[in-house]
Amino acid sequence: MTATIRPTVVPAAGVARKSADPQAEMTAKFRASRLIPVIVIDDPADALPVARALSDGGLPMAEITFRTPRALESLTRITSELPEMFVGAGTVLNNKQAVDAKNAGAKFIVSPGFNPAVVDYCRGEGLPVLPGVLTASEIEMGLEAGLNLLKIFPIEPAGGVAYLNAISSVFTSVEFTASGGITRENYLGYLGLKNVVAAGVLWIVSRDWIAAKEFDRIRDTVAGAVKSVASLPAATAG
Repeated sequence: MTATIRPTVVPAAGVARKSADPQAEMTAKFRASRLIPVIVIDDPADALPVARALSDGGLPMAEITFRTPRALESLTRITSELPEMFVGAGTVLNNKQAVDAKNAGAKFIVSPGFNPAVVDYCRGEGLPVLPGVLTASEIEMGLEAGLNLLKIFPIEPAGGVAYLNAISSVFTSVEFTASGGITRENYLGYLGLKNVVAAGVLWIVSRDWIAAKEFDRIRDTVAGAVKSVASLPAATAG
């Protein structure tokens, strides 16, 4: 089953538009940051300190994963108090979670797999969506749905850099965010690939550091990673 392709609707004269292309805006932000902090928050009281640590470290962006019972509350706190941050919801597994995330102020949706219902909902709402893919068939589903940025997951156990290089000659019109097994030791290798816009990183905001209230450590780790990424050639559209 593939996601429905929705025609472009041109608003009538004088009608304000939210965005010319929300998907392109998300891609541009990821291309500029190169890193997507993938965050697991157990206690919503930690949400704002984590978000401020990210911003202070030079990375005002976060993917709040729906892996904990109070993740939605954590997302809501950040979007309410720090609206300037580019904050989205991750590990979105079904349409209800996508609706809840949008209502909580999420600026993008990330899922581990390709769920046509989630993609259709987000496209219909003008909400940027980053579905997960791995196989050639799944990548083709993404292209059929009109998406040219996809999350490739889990990339490291699937072959890593070699796998991305292997598919680059076939899928020349699609770019990826790499996620799954991205570590402090290998992330720069992924970011050096021409078909990788950004990397989703868990280690930059360790769940253990959050629980221990080590927000200064998070800030400093983020700042170090941002500095390392700055030494790479700028990511350009494929």
